[in-house]
Amino acid sequence: MTRSPALRLLRDAAAIATVGAFMFPLFWWGLAAVKPSGALYDKDRIVWFGFSPSLENYRVTLAADSSLFSARQSILDTAIITLGAAGLTLALALPAAYGLARAGREPGRWFVLWVLAQRILPPIAVAVPLVLIYHQLGLRDTRGGVILAHAAANMPFAILLLKSFLEDIPREVGEAAMIDGASAWQSFLRIHVPLIRGGIAACFILCAVFSWTEFVLALFLTSSIRVLPVQLSLMANMDWGLTAALSTASIVPAFVFILLVQRHLVRGLTMGLARS
Repeated sequence: MTRSPALRLLRDAAAIATVGAFMFPLFWWGLAAVKPSGALYDKDRIVWFGFSPSLENYRVTLAADSSLFSARQSILDTAIITLGAAGLTLALALPAAYGLARAGREPGRWFVLWVLAQRILPPIAVAVPLVLIYHQLGLRDTRGGVILAHAAANMPFAILLLKSFLEDIPREVGEAAMIDGASAWQSFLRIHVPLIRGGIAACFILCAVFSWTEFVLALFLTSSIRVLPVQLSLMANMDWGLTAALSTASIVPAFVFILLVQRHLVRGLTMGLARS
């Protein structure tokens, strides 16, 4: 049915208002990052644009070496943990997803539900037991320990997502490769993995975004290692301008990576359950 111009206008206005409501905090945070202290802490009025923008907050947090508020080490630690956790998750989730996809719908249904149940478990529920286990194993306050925790938290999501991509490949493709003499492992590496490159990239980015922004596990499992969310929580009580600069800078990588694989993110955001 053809909608009237008034309804289309109302729909467009509602869409713009919704997007604006979600984007305004980011806009305000970005504005605070370039405000001088006098404009940021003005008690008499809200300063919108009547100030001279300054990049000093970004210089202190991103470029300074010895400043109390420098986040260079936090950025390095977060990047290492993010890449390590996302890579480890893919290395373990891909074979598991391939096995579930080959098992068919019925045999793997209960296992899929069990995997999904692990994703429902909130990180805070396992944080305290993990601290005790990590203390006994000598993994507390190490990058490797945080990488293992993030990979374990990401595993259910990654398995379900990759399983849905692998199920889109006709079974006859793998069977034809095996008829030609390929083993199951060769079929997996040489046939299935190249066919789902886009899905693997989407899974990697979503796992990386989780690790980049994860707070609870990093807070409990580290003390000297401060990933960006923990560093931001400490800076928020000291200087809002520096906090705004670091937070807006930390959002940029996630936005860039998501834009690169946005075609595959719909399935990722539904956790790959369309066919499970």
